[in-house]
Amino acid sequence: MPLYESVLIARNDISQQQVDAILDGIAAQVEADGGAVRKREYWGLRSLAYRIKKNRKGHYALLGLEVRSELLKEIERQLSLNEDILRLLTLRVDEIDEAPSPVLSRKGDDRGERGSFRGGAKPAGGRFESGRGGRRGGDDRGVDQSENAAE
Repeated sequence: MPLYESVLIARNDISQQQVDAILDGIAAQVEADGGAVRKREYWGLRSLAYRIKKNRKGHYALLGLEVRSELLKEIERQLSLNEDILRLLTLRVDEIDEAPSPVLSRKGDDRGERGSFRGGAKPAGGRFESGRGGRRGGDDRGVDQSENAAE
């Protein structure tokens, strides 16, 4: 039987148990037909790149399936009718890697090592400070007064 990898995104307002129930239903259909679920990963609640059906976040899951193409089309049709599923992408692959996917091995948020836009280290001195030392402020009155005081 051919091998497929499917990634699905479920709405953020359902629980992880509901996502697991959807995945269990898919696994039951595949196994009843004589196929197998070779890989199953829950990637968690993640931010979407853009809004999908008024959702900004979604539960991501990956399935590695060994299934007939006719049953896969039926599963995709059923998932497209399910209101809890925002997106589904299925690809045919030559082999299913049993190791955890790179998405699971990343720690922290979606940004990785880049850091956030506002949370990074600020240059010394603040927004308008050049870091060269010297007086603060933009007028020369303080300098003129100190020179006159010395005379």
